[in-house]
Amino acid sequence: MTPDEFQNALSQLGWKQSDFCRMADVDKNTPSRWLKGATPIPGWAARFLAMALQIRTLAALIEPSKA
Repeated sequence: MTPDEFQNALSQLGWKQSDFCRMADVDKNTPSRWLKGATPIPGWAARFLAMALQIRTLAALIEPSKA
């Protein structure tokens, strides 16, 4: 996962970096280091975000319509 892909996934979820940190239980500075390219983004982070996006998609399928 590239820094741009990481940022894009956060945007798609409507998450800030702090939201990711809270949900993934990582230090508040970790995503910043990833986005700057200071440290590589680990595979688990990409899988975590992919699962979160899939959950959001599945949840939308069962939510009652607002009409």
